[in-house]
Amino acid sequence: MLPNEGIRVTAALKIKPEVALDEGLAAVQKFCQDMNSEPGCLFAYASQDLTDDRQVHLWEAYRDQAAIDAHFNMPHTRAFIKQGYTELVHASQSKALGE
Repeated sequence: MLPNEGIRVTAALKIKPEVALDEGLAAVQKFCQDMNSEPGCLFAYASQDLTDDRQVHLWEAYRDQAAIDAHFNMPHTRAFIKQGYTELVHASQSKALGE
């Protein structure tokens, strides 16, 4: 069961055409594993789009905005962005209904 507290982040990433698909997917999977070890990260999960195999959807939940801000300063986040395997298609933040 998913936690009912915190801020959800939903993002769509596109693996760039010049990146081997398996390499890009492995990088995203490793990135999610690293996110799950962050203080304040309640969960991070990635799935591959069924209609576009180069698009990946990320679902993340953080305790609060401070945890999200810290996420972008983590060495693994900076390294993932610097690798340049993906481009951001869309990102949004939300909260659970009734929270």
